[in-house]
Amino acid sequence: MLSALRVLVLPLLLVGALVASAACGRDEGVRTVRASASSGAATLRDDFGDTVPVTRPFTRVVSLNPTTTEALFAMGAGALVIGRSHWDQWPAAAQRLPDLGPGIRPNLEIVLGTRPDLVLLYASADNRPAAARLRAAGVATYATRVDAIEQFRRTTRDLGRLIGDTAAARAVIDSVDRALAAVRVRTGTLPHPKVLLPTWDSPLLVIGGGSHLSELVEIAGGRNVYADEAAPSPQVAFEDVVRRDPDVILAGPEGRERILASPRWRTLRAVREGRVFAYDTMVVGRPSVTLGRAAENLAALLHPRGH
Repeated sequence: MLSALRVLVLPLLLVGALVASAACGRDEGVRTVRASASSGAATLRDDFGDTVPVTRPFTRVVSLNPTTTEALFAMGAGALVIGRSHWDQWPAAAQRLPDLGPGIRPNLEIVLGTRPDLVLLYASADNRPAAARLRAAGVATYATRVDAIEQFRRTTRDLGRLIGDTAAARAVIDSVDRALAAVRVRTGTLPHPKVLLPTWDSPLLVIGGGSHLSELVEIAGGRNVYADEAAPSPQVAFEDVVRRDPDVILAGPEGRERILASPRWRTLRAVREGRVFAYDTMVVGRPSVTLGRAAENLAALLHPRGH
């Protein structure tokens, strides 16, 4: 459970604002849901490997996964969401929804009391029993764990099918992709420094190639020194960090302060030369509708003069 919480809880604090063009012309909380002509009846498979029959658009959605909550509001489907987890802090309209408690091991009596027809879960092993109990109670569930940018696209496409609005889902994905492409163009010809992104002190965890943050660093004009590690957040030895000799270290504000105060970290050239930068934890987090702003934030840190 601890590793799942590290992957989920830390990014849950990193919530930012919506890509504006994805919601242009929409009221984020009120809309009329329409079934896309291309959606029809379908069966989706979630990250638990469970199937979700979609015979009609779902209209009473409990979202206990901030990534899915953000995506639904970005799609203009906030009126369908009847409950959230206490980690769902964005957009402001989401905070006005009933707080149903934790997203890991949720209180199912409270969740079922809202009479949902669909519950969106974070696909942690700790949530498998909850998914099974909800299904046994006749409530559809869709569990997703989004580590990479392509997984964000897939999840958003699936949400569009679940609520019967594939066009809105496509608009959100296209908006995010345009924002990322714009950052890539601006940084493509710039030098790409070696970047380390530590996420946990003891044991030492870093961002690996399986994380969207590794992708964002590359888009922003850097090279993750642990891109060769397939896991999103592998455990590494400090001696190996020294050997890889990053040019830049990126961390949250608190993490940056701990690094700067640590004699051990001063053995790294990047620390001694003052290249430890704090990214905006309200923007840079899990892969969601804020991906474009996250890439902008990292690019500004890596290339303050050339961005």
